[in-house]
Amino acid sequence: MAQIKGTNVSVGYEKRIVAGNINFEVNEGDYLYVIGENGSGKSTLMKCILGLEKTVSGSITFGDSLKQKEIGYLPQQSMIQRDFPTTVGEIVLSGCLNRLGWRPFFGKKEKEAAIEAMKKLEILDLEKRSYPELSGGQQQRVLLARALCATGKLLLLDEPAAGLDPYVQEQLYALIYKINKEDKITIIMVSHDIEAAKKYATHILHIGKEKSVFCTKREFIKENGACLF
Repeated sequence: MAQIKGTNVSVGYEKRIVAGNINFEVNEGDYLYVIGENGSGKSTLMKCILGLEKTVSGSITFGDSLKQKEIGYLPQQSMIQRDFPTTVGEIVLSGCLNRLGWRPFFGKKEKEAAIEAMKKLEILDLEKRSYPELSGGQQQRVLLARALCATGKLLLLDEPAAGLDPYVQEQLYALIYKINKEDKITIIMVSHDIEAAKKYATHILHIGKEKSVFCTKREFIKENGACLF
């Protein structure tokens, strides 16, 4: 069974449908790019997957191998987040909150998971640094490490490379791809970067005003040609 399956999903605000009849399926190890114009409902769909918002209609179901609370989430970064006055290590460790259960404090396992996540994102040397002092690219690596602490199964990333220069973007994309391939963690990424989708995706969900299309990357390129690529 798929890790996540969307069937005839409609999303919107205050019951006003922004995008409808969305169908998709995400299996273990997939790398799904969710693309579409601004305001098409991409981020809203992500919040529905996380249970932060409800679908207007349709259903999003989870396979036996994945629970909603096991999804690592990297939302679009706000100015408040950029100025959050704490250390890199503290932010990454906070991603382990869902592991605590009834325990009031982080233990050895959580601290080891945070160290491992920082190693994967190549930011262990920044552990004691103040988060607001970091560059945009470094901050995104910190938040990605935090999301990684929350899951060993699926990462949901909403425009993680937005606002970064091309070189730093490519470094971040390469790290995410490495996590997908080496750690076998499924990736769902909302992005406007069509070239990155062409390079890294296994599947694409294009949410459009008239219709939404879900298919393999190869099928999508063949169908759309130069229109989007």
